[in-house]
Amino acid sequence: MRVFLIYLLRIWPNGHMVMLMTKCNVFAKQARVLKALAHESRLMIVDRLNRGECTVGELTQLVGSDASTVSKHLALLRAHGIVEDRREGNLVYYRLLTPCVCNFFTCATQVLKERSR
Repeated sequence: MRVFLIYLLRIWPNGHMVMLMTKCNVFAKQARVLKALAHESRLMIVDRLNRGECTVGELTQLVGSDASTVSKHLALLRAHGIVEDRREGNLVYYRLLTPCVCNFFTCATQVLKERSR
């Protein structure tokens, strides 16, 4: 089923016009962000970048995969606005663009604790 983006224009009593999006579109976008995080290696990358920026080489050692695979993970995270990169000579540094995604770790841990009861 395809979700269509629907904009509604509403004029509030104070005369301000507001554009509203349907909830379905918001949920679809949120699902795409969660899918981008839904891989053990990408979670490791996000956790590491939460402590500061680092290079692909450092992330490759952390994840234990080749640079090509780590670069693909980073490209996916970058495409979803989770990380960003900067070049310094031959090195590419990555940093967490939206640190709030790390709140997910706390929530996921709580779910696991509740589940184990």
